[in-house]
Amino acid sequence: MLPVYDSGARKRAVNLTLNEDLVNRAKFFAHNLSGVVEELLAEYVAREDRERMEKLNLVKTTVAVWNKFSSEHGSFSDDHSTL
Repeated sequence: MLPVYDSGARKRAVNLTLNEDLVNRAKFFAHNLSGVVEELLAEYVAREDRERMEKLNLVKTTVAVWNKFSSEHGSFSDDHSTL
């Protein structure tokens, strides 16, 4: 799978507002909380990218099918035009 971000990019501090108890419990399991959050954020971005591409491909496929149908059979409105 291709990376969804430049893993070599410089790191920068960001401010997040998180539940204090959740952060304390997470620190118990992960000594590098920033690394865990970065990994989870990368997974989220990859999933959102994938879903967006799937939707785009569905739209492109639908348009192609509709255009093929229209070129073979004409438009529905051709038979019902009042002009």
